[in-house]
Amino acid sequence: MNMKNISLKILTLFFGCFLFISCEKDEIGNTATEAMAGEWYVKVDAIDADGGVVYDDPFGNGHFHLDMYNTSNNDDNQMWIDENKNFQLHFKSKINVDLSSMTFSVDAGANEYEDNTITLTEGKLLKGAATTPGGAVADSIVFLISISDDTFPADYGYDKYRIAGFRYTGLTSDEDH
Repeated sequence: MNMKNISLKILTLFFGCFLFISCEKDEIGNTATEAMAGEWYVKVDAIDADGGVVYDDPFGNGHFHLDMYNTSNNDDNQMWIDENKNFQLHFKSKINVDLSSMTFSVDAGANEYEDNTITLTEGKLLKGAATTPGGAVADSIVFLISISDDTFPADYGYDKYRIAGFRYTGLTSDEDH
């Protein structure tokens, strides 16, 4: 065996060990708000002060996608709610969450999409409480929202909006047709 072959084998062994060590995967932890995070398929109704529906789907949006996800701080008591500009009145705001009761709210939260604030009350997630249009069992979401500069409620005689729906399944049988 010549010196060149020995050097080549040592070099191959060294790089083989390096590749083996560098290929070890780090365990990735879950986010602090994972239990409440997700994509939701929701619909809006305009409601009066007693919760009665004044207008079913007042802007004709039908069902749309809404996301809830962790903040960059990964706190277990705060997350984002984001309608991804799918609703007539755009909103994206940090909300306060209680993981033990699966509830959420915000009072005059800064709206990242518009120069206004949102107030979100009575927000809750209910595990397995929804039945999708296709018949699957899914988690349910419901909350009330008002937006500081929204004149529609006063102009058309309602109080705020109720947004409700279910965790998005991705099944075409659960989509509006």
